[in-house]
Amino acid sequence: MMMMRGRQPVLYSLHRLGRSAVLLATVAVFSPVAFAAQQESTEQKPASTPAKDVKKAEPSVRPTGLSSGTSSGTPASATPAQQDESLLVTARRRNQMEVISGGQLGALGTKKGLDVPFNIRSYTSSLILNQQSQTLGEVLENDPSVRTTYGYGNFSEIFVIRGFPVYGDDVAINGLYGITPRQLVSPQLYDQVQVMNGASAFLNGAAPGGTGIGGTINLMFKHARNTPITRVTGDYASQGVGGGSLDVGRRFGQDKAYGLRLNVAGLAGQTSVDHERRHSTALGADFDWHDDKTRISLDMNYQNQGVNGGRPGIFLGAGVTGVPRVPSASHNYGQRWTYNDLNYIFGMLNIERDLSKHVTLYGAFGGLGSDEKGNYSTLTVQNSRTGAATAGAMYVPYQQTNESTRGGVRAHFETGPVRHELNAGGSALWEVSRTAYSMAPTPFNTNLYETAPVPAPKESWVGGNLDNPLPTSRTQLYSLFFSDTMSFWKDRIALTAGFRYQNMLINGYNAYGNGARTTRYNEDAITPVVGLVIHPTRRTSLYFNRIEGLAQGPTAQGANVVNLGQIFPPFKSVQYEVGAKYDTGRFATTLAFYQISQPNSYTEPFGNNGAFIFRENGLQRNRGAELSVNGQILPGLRFNGGATLIDADLRRTAQGATNGNTAIGIPNYTINGNLEYDLPFLQGATLVGRVENTGKQWVNTRNTLHLPVWTRFDLGARYTFAVAHKPLTLRFGVDNIANTRYWASAFNGYLLQGLPRTFKFSFTTDL
Repeated sequence: MMMMRGRQPVLYSLHRLGRSAVLLATVAVFSPVAFAAQQESTEQKPASTPAKDVKKAEPSVRPTGLSSGTSSGTPASATPAQQDESLLVTARRRNQMEVISGGQLGALGTKKGLDVPFNIRSYTSSLILNQQSQTLGEVLENDPSVRTTYGYGNFSEIFVIRGFPVYGDDVAINGLYGITPRQLVSPQLYDQVQVMNGASAFLNGAAPGGTGIGGTINLMFKHARNTPITRVTGDYASQGVGGGSLDVGRRFGQDKAYGLRLNVAGLAGQTSVDHERRHSTALGADFDWHDDKTRISLDMNYQNQGVNGGRPGIFLGAGVTGVPRVPSASHNYGQRWTYNDLNYIFGMLNIERDLSKHVTLYGAFGGLGSDEKGNYSTLTVQNSRTGAATAGAMYVPYQQTNESTRGGVRAHFETGPVRHELNAGGSALWEVSRTAYSMAPTPFNTNLYETAPVPAPKESWVGGNLDNPLPTSRTQLYSLFFSDTMSFWKDRIALTAGFRYQNMLINGYNAYGNGARTTRYNEDAITPVVGLVIHPTRRTSLYFNRIEGLAQGPTAQGANVVNLGQIFPPFKSVQYEVGAKYDTGRFATTLAFYQISQPNSYTEPFGNNGAFIFRENGLQRNRGAELSVNGQILPGLRFNGGATLIDADLRRTAQGATNGNTAIGIPNYTINGNLEYDLPFLQGATLVGRVENTGKQWVNTRNTLHLPVWTRFDLGARYTFAVAHKPLTLRFGVDNIANTRYWASAFNGYLLQGLPRTFKFSFTTDL
């Protein structure tokens, strides 16, 4: 949420390079094109995936909802009409909505969803492309168990899974924490976005940002496939956001041992919110090499994102007794001088070596350097009827330097009738965060409904060194893990048992004063796991898990927070989950029931001068049920969606004042539905639709104010056709087609308004 003043020369150069590359990619759209006709989703896994895991996970790579593969090549004697027909079939399949049952499970490796005692699914790059997703939150709008909100006082995305947050700091890449851009993520760099519901301390270790108790999000870098790809895309969204992307992949050498994947993406312009402008640049270079026993990959990336004059979330003042009516869908009650600018350089190295057909060694190292800065202003509504409000101004530079590593061994062997898979290894993460601030001493008056421009106030209160921020925290996480998955009765029963030993060393510093250390935490914990999978039939499974979550306690953060920087102690949680799965390869469904708990934290007004205090109070226990459905229902008809029910109770609160109440911002139910229908009378044409429905959310812990139920509808269409024997896909969509005005979230105690009607258009061609 915070950023650093000044731009390092290397970041500035990369930023300039990224925008130039995006311009070249856009110009390239109008040059002559040729097409390499092969469905990318049927290609082999990247060379960086362990060979043994690929063999076991291969069924999960086939996306649900796809028909069986056919050759995209055509005989030399084929007529142009036959070539075009084959081309259209291939391109149409490439554009289908894909949701994979399974994914990367940290210490356990890459697994098929049907074979593990966890609820995991993966959204692929074709879905990202077809929906013109420009942030990670837009991708996860497809998931019924995930809701997205903003960070406190800024525009960073927070993901709520099973009623608990996942901050951007705690999104992993290829199973490694600490190397992901922490506020906004450009999804064009990734082949898959994987979501696992539930605690994961054994699988991934403790999350450095202190979240991830209710679920984890893992991103998988793109790598070159056997079939060359040169893909150009142009994007437009109202009111005037334009951009595009270039995706190039090649393999070289004997047996195509060398791979190179380059991605360039960018956009800029005014969004559908009045006076709000966004920009984004992403550059990715991914290299890999393999032989029969060794796989090496190197991924290097740069990302810049920013928001100017963005519409913020709002707080309700201490005396407000009602939720204010929702402003006009496109109205912007933020100030035009607010902004953020986020720069990240990040990457990782993966090495894997097969010692034999039964034993594989692996290791990874990654790093991130961030340069963030922004000037923020958050409204506090004082009168819900008139919209009278106050707002402050706060400039925050923020730097982060992270290093993260993991290594281990995976072995397969048999002892009599029992087959074993042993996993042993460790991980480590070093993180240094630096920050400072300057803020206006008094708030200014504004209005939620009739928002007049206000000159940027003088920010005379300064904490720390704005030009060279001091460390606010140093985090060191070390862990060792071991597990054994035992399979019985021809793999019909699988029992997983294991543990992770975790050491957490966390130091907090007075970054706003003399830089002295103010808090220290150095403790060990062991987080065990037990999971059971039973296969009644080849396509079904019943599962159970008991797994724990371990996370660093929250850090007080945000504008005008009086205890800014206070680090709360780490906490451990316990999850119980039972469920059932059905997966045919083309169609998959999962039903799960769970219970999980953690300490509750939130921000509330402090006094009457516009200040706030960050508190940790009591225990939040969530119980719920989840249903997800993905795949082909009928030929040409595909569905992705589901529903969740959540009962989020507060317990052991101060003086029992709010015992039994529902936690802030947790809807009692959520429903998502995504449909795609291929028109039988127009080859290459597909209609798409999506509905999101979110239940009641409480705004305060006393449960006297709540947000009403809201529903949003999105519609669209795409058409793939051949032009001079080359494929071209056109897409048109409308998000929030009814221009519904609604409060989308009350998570963490502040209200976030849903986006207005937004028109989207894009085209894609493969050269």
